[in-house]
Amino acid sequence: MAALYQLGDDVAFERCLPDTLKEEGPVPNNLADPRNYSNDPHDRGGATMDGIIQREYDRWRIARGLPTRWVAKIAPDEVRTIYRDDYWLPHCPKLPAGLDLCLFDTNVNNGVHAGMILLQRALGGVSVDGIFGDETASAVLRLKIDAKALHLAIARFYQVRRAYYLSLADARYFGKDWLRRDLDIEQEAFALAAKAA
Repeated sequence: MAALYQLGDDVAFERCLPDTLKEEGPVPNNLADPRNYSNDPHDRGGATMDGIIQREYDRWRIARGLPTRWVAKIAPDEVRTIYRDDYWLPHCPKLPAGLDLCLFDTNVNNGVHAGMILLQRALGGVSVDGIFGDETASAVLRLKIDAKALHLAIARFYQVRRAYYLSLADARYFGKDWLRRDLDIEQEAFALAAKAA
């Protein structure tokens, strides 16, 4: 069985994880609390615990030779491992502080492909193809040496994310919460970028 994520292995990931977990459940930073379980009939993801949906959890356990079980029983170290392996890696570590949170939170809430599309739209001047290629890598590299450009990229990321949220059919059910989440994460992203600078 593949190893579970161990606390202390990735400081940048652990810096971003609490902000996204806070958005994924009503009990901030409290993994595996039963109040973080939801099964909203309007949510296409279905049964969800700490942002992990049942189908995803089933696939993850089967891939490790484990029996499936109710997602509400997911263990905290399983949550951290799924978040790091499926949503943080491989691209978030390539981004400067603040922008890494933008991409990570979007990957969790909207999927990895949508996250990359929104990142590319925010960067501007790169192909919007959902692939972290040379153009995207070069644009990100420039942000690592230009704090003002990084600030603008974070601001643009949230402009395109808001537009994306409002374009979704589910916005009538979840739009208000998504826009609040967007604002919360944007503020945290700016704070992380400022601290790193």
